[in-house]
Amino acid sequence: REAQAMDPQQRLFLECAYEALEDAGHDAERYPGWIGVFAGAKMNSYLLSHHRALLQKFESSEAMQLLIASDKDYLTTRVAYKLNLKGPSISVQTACSTGLAAVHQACQSLRAVECDMAIAGAASVMFPERRGYFYEKGGPCSPDGHCRPFDADAAGTVFGDAVGAVVLKRLEDAIEQGDFIHAIVLGSATNNDGAAKVGYTAPSVDGQASVIVMAHEVAGVRPDTIDYVEAHGTGTTLGDP
Repeated sequence: REAQAMDPQQRLFLECAYEALEDAGHDAERYPGWIGVFAGAKMNSYLLSHHRALLQKFESSEAMQLLIASDKDYLTTRVAYKLNLKGPSISVQTACSTGLAAVHQACQSLRAVECDMAIAGAASVMFPERRGYFYEKGGPCSPDGHCRPFDADAAGTVFGDAVGAVVLKRLEDAIEQGDFIHAIVLGSATNNDGAAKVGYTAPSVDGQASVIVMAHEVAGVRPDTIDYVEAHGTGTTLGDP
């Protein structure tokens, strides 16, 4: 019954969080410290596709269970309940930047010693699974089904489904406990563009430059030492420039 009502994004993120801990070599039941969860998900299109008519038929108790299984507010607390995690369990929602914002929040929580280990990530799975779109000139979607970020022929993006999670620790703890370290987060920063842009969904050069400078200062790195940059390349005529 629970599986029937649950947003697949919640189920898939729970699986991913479990595998992330397993891959990190930690058993949540035996780990002596507090483990936090920071994550977000896309709008629950599974509910809209499959359960819209059921909402009116359910008794109040059933409707409450459907709400808990469906609302993205309960994404992280479900993981904490199923895996018996005692650290902060925070749902993070910032649209396209949700996954990275979750990592930032997890790092802040670790630095504040609110938790000793943190799972951070996001889920985005849309329904129905077989779907398409009508191309509209000037819109965000690609005219031919291909996404070409930072390319002269870029004309739009293509949406997909994905779930991801990482396990984070304070560096000194990871070294002391003999963990395999895939990467080190030297620093992170977040801000908002405010109104200094041509439209709500448009990017802001000043806002992006400001947060990059802040991240460099927090990390203690100089720009000329950076030789690889990963960006949110949408392949759209508005976003990539």
